[in-house]
Amino acid sequence: MDALFEKQNVMLRATSMEIVRKFVDSVNWSAPMLCIRGARGVGKSTLLRQYIRQHFEIGSEEALYCSLDWVYFSQHSILEVAGQFYQQGGKLLVFDEVHKYDNWSREVKEVGETYPNLQIILSGSSLLKLMDGDADLSRRCRSYDMPGLSFREYLHFYKGIELPAYSLEQILDSQRQIAANVNAVCRPLQHFHEYLKVGYYPFYLANPIDYYPLIEQAVNYVIDSELPQQRGVNPSNSRKIKALLNVLAQQVPYDVDISKLATATGLQRNTVIEYLNHLNDAKVINLLFSDLISVKKMQKPDKIYLENPNLLYALATMPVKIGTVRECFAVNQLGHQHTIEYGKSQGDFKVDGKWTFEVGGDGKTFHQIADIPNSFVLADDIESPYGNKLPLWMIGMLY
Repeated sequence: MDALFEKQNVMLRATSMEIVRKFVDSVNWSAPMLCIRGARGVGKSTLLRQYIRQHFEIGSEEALYCSLDWVYFSQHSILEVAGQFYQQGGKLLVFDEVHKYDNWSREVKEVGETYPNLQIILSGSSLLKLMDGDADLSRRCRSYDMPGLSFREYLHFYKGIELPAYSLEQILDSQRQIAANVNAVCRPLQHFHEYLKVGYYPFYLANPIDYYPLIEQAVNYVIDSELPQQRGVNPSNSRKIKALLNVLAQQVPYDVDISKLATATGLQRNTVIEYLNHLNDAKVINLLFSDLISVKKMQKPDKIYLENPNLLYALATMPVKIGTVRECFAVNQLGHQHTIEYGKSQGDFKVDGKWTFEVGGDGKTFHQIADIPNSFVLADDIESPYGNKLPLWMIGMLY
């Protein structure tokens, strides 16, 4: 145990507290057991160490941060560490990278039952493995999905510009004042298109040369390792799944034709739908449906987007179409806190069943949504709103 505490203290001293993401406020940290899920690189480990620093002194043995991919856990079990920690008066036990440990959910469940007064926080990047493991912990563990940086957070992390977050209702009701507040401290368009290319993950400045290769490596790990291990996908189809993502990265979002996707990738129609659902679960893509109430397991989606714009630039082998980027951004930013449906002929998206949005460039008109109540245009390349025509960047202020 002493080795674990020493390692923790070194890591805590090296953890900056200069910027703590607003996501920390959305978590019920008092829950007996909780799990922070998210794609590789969004900052889960940093957030957990920052939380410990906020609530415990460095050197305190009441909290313990462990990563289950450490060599220590090749010879020691979760049960062993939890037992010793509890006996020494431990209160908070954090297990990061839990997906790297076999049978983690069973052992964590036993720890929770054996030491009910011990608070446990879990975290990991294998969304598929965490989802499957949650079955053992569903009644006991509260899960949270941590996204990458919003445009607002990107301005804070990369440009030193600190701005408040706004709810969607506030943005729609007070659009002029909010836009004026932002424009008073920066020129948002000056930074927005850079964010679309390299702003979603908080590790760009630390390693700009390897930024896209690291993103592609994370996606390849999902396809090559997690899909075969967690969802029984035939490993021989890995190249076809990558070809599918490449097709999606290069297309302007369109009404999905599964038969064409099947032909382009050499997969059967039902197999394409099955793989799309797996990739959606793994947060590699976002699937949109026109009617969420009646969606069936093997129903084809109405539109498909990569999960965030940076993925588009990392995976596309041809120049990325700006229309694709804009809609991908809108779905990504709105989807973290709201329910999005495909609008069919009535706008691009319907949000929470009450707002309709059309996305485009600065010349985008209201023609397609003219007679729809609570409808708005999200337009790129404008700094300020005009009536119900809002700058696209404004929905990047949601979190």
